[in-house]
Amino acid sequence: MAPALGAATVLALAGAAVASLPGAEHIVSQKGKRFGPEAVNLRPGERVTIVNDDSNFVHHAYVEAPDLAYDSGDIEPGGRAVITFPKEGDFFVLCGVHPKMKLAVHVR
Repeated sequence: MAPALGAATVLALAGAAVASLPGAEHIVSQKGKRFGPEAVNLRPGERVTIVNDDSNFVHHAYVEAPDLAYDSGDIEPGGRAVITFPKEGDFFVLCGVHPKMKLAVHVR
């Protein structure tokens, strides 16, 4: 039997523009040189799990903001990185390997 998918996963798979589920696990896919979804809404202290769903690309995830600095290093195919957003604000998660990839994170 296949494992049940969480609501955030279902939104990501459906290509939703914004995932916003209080208390839910926020999963964002890196696939085809893009983040999916491309934006998420969080509460302070919530996390985003970035999953490299490509089978042949290494990805990366980083945030450079006055209140938050994060660098995942290389995320190999199938790998994950977890980013916690402790404060309110608007942030961008970027891929150091594919500069056009951008995930908007809105924390309220």
